[in-house]
Amino acid sequence: MHDIRRVREVPEEVKKSIGRKNFQADVDHLLEMDNRWRDLTKSGDDLRAEMNKASKAIGEAKKAGRDAAEEMEASRQLKEKGVQIEEEKRDLRQKMDELLMSWPAEPADDAPEGFTAADNVVYKEAGSLPSYDFSPADHLTLAKNLGLLDMDRGAKVTGSGWPLYTGMGASLERALINFMLDTHSRENGYRELFVPMVVNRDSARGTGQLPKLENDMYHIDQEDFFLIPTSEVPITNMHRDEILDLEELPLRYTAFSSCFRREAGAYGAETRGLLRVHQFNKVELVQIVKPSESAEVHQQILAQATSILDRLNIPYRVIELCAGDMSFAAAKCFDIEVWSPANETWLEASSVSNFLDFQARRMNLRYRPEGGGKPEHPHTLNGSGLATSRLMVSLLECNQTKEGEIVIPEALRPYLGGMERITGDHR
Repeated sequence: MHDIRRVREVPEEVKKSIGRKNFQADVDHLLEMDNRWRDLTKSGDDLRAEMNKASKAIGEAKKAGRDAAEEMEASRQLKEKGVQIEEEKRDLRQKMDELLMSWPAEPADDAPEGFTAADNVVYKEAGSLPSYDFSPADHLTLAKNLGLLDMDRGAKVTGSGWPLYTGMGASLERALINFMLDTHSRENGYRELFVPMVVNRDSARGTGQLPKLENDMYHIDQEDFFLIPTSEVPITNMHRDEILDLEELPLRYTAFSSCFRREAGAYGAETRGLLRVHQFNKVELVQIVKPSESAEVHQQILAQATSILDRLNIPYRVIELCAGDMSFAAAKCFDIEVWSPANETWLEASSVSNFLDFQARRMNLRYRPEGGGKPEHPHTLNGSGLATSRLMVSLLECNQTKEGEIVIPEALRPYLGGMERITGDHR
């Protein structure tokens, strides 16, 4: 949500800034409606003064023993006009809010320029790409041979793109989730939550999924609920319409959830197995902070997410997204990508975003600043720490042996009873 005062003060700057996201904000139309709304507000104020005079005139007429019918008719007409003004103001306000809600967040000044993934910047690379004296199998082949994944039965139960983890695949998925939750809650200071995986329309609107991404979400018609695309939505909306005390900040939350995305129109080799699914699991990191701290916290969340990959010994790179390739709500964003040896490509496993005050404005989330004064909007940030589906692809492929077994990273072994390898014996 954008601050209407900023649009009034620097309309061309706002238009240019949002244009960096390849979006043409109809600033002129907004200002036309805003000018009309402010004219109506002044007319309403003037009208109330006239109504006070009319009310006084009625009292004076009655006090003098005169027929006050003329004065009462004038008062009635003024009230009717006042109702019309308020109705037009409400209609204009709704249209203005809808227009503002449709505009993406302004990108940060230091976000790279560009509109497509080709304009993104490699920010960091870590780890060595594995080498083999054999042709590495892809994750789907490994998972089938070891009984870790049954995509065919998942498709039978629900449909294509709904994975079914089996045997050690299910155990490995659970181990990854528990390892990440323990790391973020016990070492990084996040409060662990277990959130609803269904949210209402206000929540989806508050974090920026609506209205733009409604077609990408699963909708429950009867209650007008949505399956969550990420636990960022219920976590951040916990504090919608609240005024926080300064001492409460920063708020740090982590949560595991399943996530649901329609991924409409996604077909082909790049969608096989776990590469693109409708349901996946993710451990999310969310922070709500003072504006002066958000840039530092953004780097902190990025480091906490990549530390998981460091400990799993999985090669990765960090991509700084250009303005036009960022999400609707993000002002600055880093993607974390893991390596797929079989496909010789990088796979996105996390996005770490700073939304500045964009989400807080949409949610009417505020905090009391130091020294009192008018409540202000905090900054919200989140990052996947991490999503398991692409992580699982990289983990299986990077840790495979010539015999088709999987060497379990040491960090996960305590979560799997000390097991060091997944072999055909574990089917």
